[in-house]
Amino acid sequence: MNNIICPVPQDQRPLNEFNSIRNSWINSWPLQEKKVFYRKLFLCWFFITPISLVISYGSDYLKNNIFELTIVSIISSLLFPLLLLSRQWLSWLYIYKRLNSENIEYEESGWYDGQVWEKPIDWRAKDLLIAQHQIKPILNHLEKIIITSILIILASLIFILIETN
Repeated sequence: MNNIICPVPQDQRPLNEFNSIRNSWINSWPLQEKKVFYRKLFLCWFFITPISLVISYGSDYLKNNIFELTIVSIISSLLFPLLLLSRQWLSWLYIYKRLNSENIEYEESGWYDGQVWEKPIDWRAKDLLIAQHQIKPILNHLEKIIITSILIILASLIFILIETN
C-alpha cells in the first residue's frame, strides 16, 4: 500500500476522512456506548426545552392552555436533537459513499479542478470492509432514531390537533 503513488491530497482520502469524522465532536457520538449517546441526546433536548417553553409562551392561545403549552414545548424541543441526528447521519452517509466508491473524487486546489482517481484493489477492499462493518451499523442506528423521533413528533401533533377540536 505504501508503494502506490496516490495523487489525492491526504485530507481528501476516504480513509483519512473517516478518521477525521470519527474524531470530530458531534459526529463521534454514535460511536460511543448507546447509554452515553442517548444521554447526550437527552441533554440536548433537556437544555433546549426551557428555551422552547419561553418561545411557546409568547402565544396568547398557549399562554391560556398550560397543558398544550407544555406539550408543544416538549415536542418542539425535539427538533434540535433531530437536527443534530440529521447532521450526523449526513456526515456518516457521505463517508459511507466515499468508502464504497471505486473511485475517489478530489480537488487539487479548488472546486473548479475536480479529478477522479481509481482506487487500487487493496484500498477498495479495506474501504469496503470499513464501510460495511463500521459505518453501515451507525447509519442504521441513526436512521432508527430519526424515524422514531419524527413519528413521536407527528403523533404528538395529531394528538394536539385532536385535543383542540
